[in-house]
Amino acid sequence: MALIREFQQVSSDTQKLHGPVTCGYRTFTVNGRRVLQLDTYGSEERQIHGKISQSIQLDDDAARNLLRVLQEAFPGLHP
Repeated sequence: MALIREFQQVSSDTQKLHGPVTCGYRTFTVNGRRVLQLDTYGSEERQIHGKISQSIQLDDDAARNLLRVLQEAFPGLHP
């Protein structure tokens, strides 16, 4: 699990579309700090169905930065 501190654009030679999975989300507050947690679950082929594969957490600052990244990546999106 990771609390995202910042977003940084990186270059890569690899451009591969991964298989689809489900992403669960929940929000909670810790010490007055609001957190969004995103949990991805393994693919259908995974040995243990329903097991969380990866988790990331966003606080207010990270969420604001993610909105900026999303608007840059998908210019047609409107809030």
